[in-house]
This record gives sequence, C-alpha cells and structure tokens, in this order.
Amino acid sequence: MGDLWLLLLLPLSLAAFHGVKACLECDPKFKEDIRSLTAKLVPSEVPGRTHLLERQIKEMIHLSFKVSHGDKMLRVLAVHKAVKLRIWLKNELYKLGNETWKGAFILQGKLLDVRQNLELKLKEILKNFSEVACSEDCVVTEGPILDCWTCLRITTQCFRGEYCGEEDSRMAENREIGLFLILLTEVVILGSAWLLFHICVSHWRKMKAIRRSLKKYLEKKLEELIGMTDKEKDDSGIRK
Repeated sequence: MGDLWLLLLLPLSLAAFHGVKACLECDPKFKEDIRSLTAKLVPSEVPGRTHLLERQIKEMIHLSFKVSHGDKMLRVLAVHKAVKLRIWLKNELYKLGNETWKGAFILQGKLLDVRQNLELKLKEILKNFSEVACSEDCVVTEGPILDCWTCLRITTQCFRGEYCGEEDSRMAENREIGLFLILLTEVVILGSAWLLFHICVSHWRKMKAIRRSLKKYLEKKLEELIGMTDKEKDDSGIRK
C-alpha cells in the first residue's frame, strides 16, 4: 500500500519540487528571456505592474511543466523542436511588446491567447513525436532527443518502457489492489444499506403487530366495560 500512496501523491510531489524542469525550461535562458520580454509589455507607470508581471510570467513558465508532466508518454521531444517552440513564443511576446499599450485587461487577454496557442502546439508536438518514437518502425527525427523531466539529452532513437506507456508489473498490481479496495468499499456500503433497510422493515412489522394486538386488547376491554355497565343498569331496574 505504501507504493500505492506514493503513486497517488507523485504528481503533487513533483509540482512541489522546484528543481523539476520541463521541455521549454531546459534552456537555462528560457526564464530570463520570458522575464525580459514580458517586462517590455507593461509601462513602468502602470499601478501593480510588478504583481501583474510576476503572475503572467509564472503562468507562462508553468504551462510547459503542466503539459509535459501530465503524461509520462509526453516527456520526450527532439531538441530542435523545443528550440522552435521557444523561438515561436519569444516572437509572439516580441510582437506584443511592439504594440501600443491599451491597458492591463487587454494585455492579459492577449497573453492568455498566447498561452492557449502554446499549450496546443506543445501538446500536439509532444504527442506526434511520442507516437513516432514509440512506433514499431522506430523512425525518429535526426538529432538529440530531450527528456523533458530530467533535461538530459538522449541519443537513443527507439524508446520502450516508461517512455512508451509500458506498465511496470508492480504498479499494475498496486492499481488492481486499489480497484479491489474501491469495490470492497462499495460492497460494504451496499451491504450496510441493505441491512439497515431490513432492520427498519422488521421493526415496522413488529410495531404494526404490536399496534394490532393493542387495538384488539382495547376493543376487548371496551366491550367488557360496556357489558358491565349494561349489567349494572339491568340490576338497578330490577331493584326498582
């Protein structure tokens, strides 16, 4: 079970570990370039400029991590494709920097469009490259391959195991145990509900029988009282 909990908590631990990289962040200058280009988008006299910039920079940088770390099959990419993505992003920011300042809300909307386009491009490129790298033909684009989780360059042209979604037997076993526990919990809940229903029905039947017996007893006592009253009236009439 320890391994199961480790598997469940792994995404949270990765997110909390500041040393973990992503495809675009593997370039040491990536953060520096994003900061310098983003700083040119907001005039110095704008109120709350620092907070605005920090938030936008954080979202822009974190996007690469969110995409490439969401699936272990999306962790490898040709180095030249990662370079092209970084160049595309910097060109988009450069274009925004040359536009006339129209306010913080307009800028945030345009940056959101840039991030959404970047996310789509990154997902598509990672997925396409993964399908090629893990195919039976094993034909990969020439040049070094980047492992986005470690920022290491790989010379291997064919990928297997964790890079291609092949499951480790122990992880598969842990998942089966988790599914069994979920099923067992559902059975216990349903069994408890059925037992409670049975108890309620039995109690209702017992109370109904008790009310019926009590009703008969009261009717009998009432008849006896009425009979005694009639007898007393008859006795009184005879004496007169």
